Amino acid sequence: MQKPEPPVIQPFIFVFSWRRFSLHCAIIGVCVLLGMMTWYFGKPHSVRFYETNSETQLATAIAPDIDMVLDIRSSVAVKESQPVQVELFKGSVYFGIKKNAINQLEVKVGNAIIKNTGTRFSVQMQKDGSGHIAVADGHIKIQVASGIYQINALEQAEFDDARISKHSLITEHNIAPWRVDQ
Repeated sequence: MQKPEPPVIQPFIFVFSWRRFSLHCAIIGVCVLLGMMTWYFGKPHSVRFYETNSETQLATAIAPDIDMVLDIRSSVAVKESQPVQVELFKGSVYFGIKKNAINQLEVKVGNAIIKNTGTRFSVQMQKDGSGHIAVADGHIKIQVASGIYQINALEQAEFDDARISKHSLITEHNIAPWRVDQ
């Protein structure tokens, strides 16, 4: 009886190929790109919605040193970013901002953008989409289609997406007369 011959083990010979090298580089490049996209898009912004019914107001802190009072039948969305972005959908809202939180709030009403450089102000959205703003302390800037306007302390103005109108003086009691805790 004859013994089987042991298998012959051939040594591994590496053959360099530009084609194989390019394929591996392309695979690694796609993996790195996907990893970077995951890191970049991985943290979505947090959006909180606040809405009040016909009987109660809502007072809450939306960020450190930024307080908000929402009137009855009002709704807003608060996006946690830098600066904090608030979009008013309906009703009235009052903001109380402490001195160290200046320039950390942006309010959107329709296409108008209100930037906080003041400390206390109220914004009201009318049913037709226009808005009313009243400033108690400091000043705010409103950006509309016709330009950027500044409203100072104890002033009020009407605005829409295109322009500012009825800019006038106001007493502090009329800044947000609907607030319970005045």
